[in-house]
Amino acid sequence: MTAIIRCGGVTKLYRQGAEDIHAVQDVDLDIEAGDFATLSGPSGSGKTTLLSLIGGLDRPTTGVIDVDGETVTDLSASRLADLRLRKIGFVFQTYSLVPVFSAEENVEFTLRLLRRPKAEREARAREVLAQVGLEGLEDRRPGKLSGGQQQRVAVARALAARPAIILADEPTANLDSANAEALIELMSRLSEASGVTFLIATHDARVIAHARRRIEMTDGRISADQRIAVAPV
Repeated sequence: MTAIIRCGGVTKLYRQGAEDIHAVQDVDLDIEAGDFATLSGPSGSGKTTLLSLIGGLDRPTTGVIDVDGETVTDLSASRLADLRLRKIGFVFQTYSLVPVFSAEENVEFTLRLLRRPKAEREARAREVLAQVGLEGLEDRRPGKLSGGQQQRVAVARALAARPAIILADEPTANLDSANAEALIELMSRLSEASGVTFLIATHDARVIAHARRRIEMTDGRISADQRIAVAPV
């Protein structure tokens, strides 16, 4: 398998008064194309920081990060923004939907930024909303959707531009058990069906149980990395 994400010697320091705080320390990590992987660990372990660095939302103090053949740590702000649009979908625990947009308009948002034609945007938005089980709810605004449905819209938006990678930060944190389990199973199925690489920062044992790769962080370092054998069908 080919590594679609590569981290080499990645460190992130924050200055707190006279003290340097290591959020991430000397991380070497390869994520293979098609992986459904979790980054787990207690609060403060560095998992969300590492996810942000990989997604180009922050820059490391030292080290190199490659995403789908591009060295993100070398890119200018504008080229980094373009890479995120083309290659990375994001799912956040707070959903981050535009409240005055319908579900379909929220999913179209990235495609608008990519200047895709209107007919193409609409067709793709409806396609991915159907994939996440929201067919018939395209015209509803977030306030008229349940938490679980809103997070499904967020997943559909992340998928809309056909990215190579989806990065998810605690996607089940605001969901009840039934909706959390349904979302996990949905993301796992989408990964298997589309080949999209999922990297999920989480402390939710239910999410970790579905992972085919389980990476643990402690004090900013990788403390365990286990690949789970998948039984042949």
